[in-house]
Amino acid sequence: MINKLTLIIFFSFSHLFFGQKGARIGYIDMNMILENIDEYKIAKKLIDKKIVVWKKEIELQKIQLKKFQDELNAEKILLTPELISDRSIEINDFALGIINLQEKRFGPSGDLINQRLSLIKPIQDQVMTLVREIAIERKYDFIFDRSSDLIMLYSTKNYDISQLVLRKINIQERTKEKKKQIEERKKLIQERNKKKNN
Repeated sequence: MINKLTLIIFFSFSHLFFGQKGARIGYIDMNMILENIDEYKIAKKLIDKKIVVWKKEIELQKIQLKKFQDELNAEKILLTPELISDRSIEINDFALGIINLQEKRFGPSGDLINQRLSLIKPIQDQVMTLVREIAIERKYDFIFDRSSDLIMLYSTKNYDISQLVLRKINIQERTKEKKKQIEERKKLIQERNKKKNN
């Protein structure tokens, strides 16, 4: 709601800031861009695999907790009140351990967030750098992300610079690959020269 209100106020008063010139506005679809980057797809698959492992780990702990609770319920009539109390404390500690494990894996500063930061954030940063470069090159005043919370009710395709960003990313990737191939060829030549000299 706040984003919508900010956007409405911005567009209402933008003519005051830009006078007769008019603001140049573009947008990107960050999700579409990321889904077309191989490095992002690989990082996402790695994270998805880890999520499956972590969920299974938590599910196994929950099954074990249920087993402990069922055993206590079945044996209650045979146990003294002190033993029941001790076992209940152990079960509560085990349940608390599950909650801590969920927090460790999926909490606000958990493993999932850290994995996303280490694997996906560098790719997002690369995209944002290219968006800034395009904005400066093409003299855009504003570039919005269509896939964010900002709601775009209508926009013409000529304001969408997502394909331009993707092309620049592909050029960078090809350049990296060529440099890598050149380095590998240099190493091979050096190794051959060493063998000839020996």
